[in-house]
Amino acid sequence: MKGRINNKMGEIRISSDVIALYAGTAAVECFGIVGMAAVSMKDGLVKLLKRESLARGIHVQIEDNHIGLEFHVIVAYGVSICAVADNLIANVKYKVEEFTGMEVDKINIYVEGVRVID
Repeated sequence: MKGRINNKMGEIRISSDVIALYAGTAAVECFGIVGMAAVSMKDGLVKLLKRESLARGIHVQIEDNHIGLEFHVIVAYGVSICAVADNLIANVKYKVEEFTGMEVDKINIYVEGVRVID
């Protein structure tokens, strides 16, 4: 599924994979986010993803040039999950809308784990 933007020169199509990678990069910059998580459906284990595979922890849905995002994250121990989630939503919404020119309608955050950071 791709987002489409029409301008006077033609049409721009943005892949959902590009949006996922950009949103993941913006998300891990937020305070309190340790990283993206991948959940194994087979055994239910949660795995912290490396920077190269951030997009695996994000699901992007595009309908009529409106974006919906789902994040599977691991947060730092001792931080307010509500504050971290609010910060992530505000930061990612702004950056993705500026990057794509499309509106972000919803952002769902699934906290898959907590990690202690040294």
